[in-house]
Amino acid sequence: MTRGDAFLSRLHSGEIFLADGATGTMLQAKGLEAGKNPETWVIERPEEIRALHRAYLDAGCDIILSCSFGGTRYRLRGDGLAGQIREVNQRAAELAREVAGDAAIVAGDMGPTGQLLAPLGQATVEEVVLAYQGQADGLALGGADFLLIETMSDLGEAKAAIHGARQATSLPIFCTFSFDTRGRTMMGLHPEQVAREIGPLVEGVGANCGRDPSEYGEFLAAMRQAAPSAILWAKPNAGLPQVRGDKVVYDANPEEMAKIAAGLCDAGASVIGGCCGTTPRHLAAMAAALKERQAIGGR
Repeated sequence: MTRGDAFLSRLHSGEIFLADGATGTMLQAKGLEAGKNPETWVIERPEEIRALHRAYLDAGCDIILSCSFGGTRYRLRGDGLAGQIREVNQRAAELAREVAGDAAIVAGDMGPTGQLLAPLGQATVEEVVLAYQGQADGLALGGADFLLIETMSDLGEAKAAIHGARQATSLPIFCTFSFDTRGRTMMGLHPEQVAREIGPLVEGVGANCGRDPSEYGEFLAAMRQAAPSAILWAKPNAGLPQVRGDKVVYDANPEEMAKIAAGLCDAGASVIGGCCGTTPRHLAAMAAALKERQAIGGR
């Protein structure tokens, strides 16, 4: 049995897993230039990527995401890496695998291309499928245990990503959307629609990023109603973003994120983590809250 298959079996048995936190905001705090893709550091500064993975592992995370959110050719071409898709993604997964070892599960992270599909934009479905296929191939070669397609807003792109990934590998796939526009995605999708249309294509669905973590209970309830047997994933930001001077900060402290994690557990999420602004300190508090919850007989 592969690690990915074992992970699915444990999820279906009712275990709760803690995924890691932010990548972009954490690396920016370490000096990553604004506008530069974090994936460039996979090649240029791998020690910083390892250090981030290690910090999340030490905080108690069960799942480590590879630094490959922007790993399609569309996003990497701005940094001159469009010709190194397999290398960048494979190396990103390898770095996560090196740190995780057998202590944590590695998710091959795949984010949106930043393109609109035709006829709204110039990218064709076939081109986007190929872009995700190349990314998934590299992540599988690097040792990812499963793939996470996240921060989606468009059904067409999500389906293209899933199709491309399925062409490259048999790894389990999870897919999460960002409901950041009055409870809908930027493209107008609501949680029930996502669960109905994407749920049957993947091993689990959910929400990540977005705006206010307090909205997640409603998102998960809607997904559960539309897909009663679905494995649900929840990875909210560390509160609401606030502009302070020339920086964007997130207003939830570790204690608040611990309460949020417990609430997400009660709402039915099987995988819980943090997105933008979430640090190892947040995750350590969340790990303690989930451990306490399970110790007293909760989910």
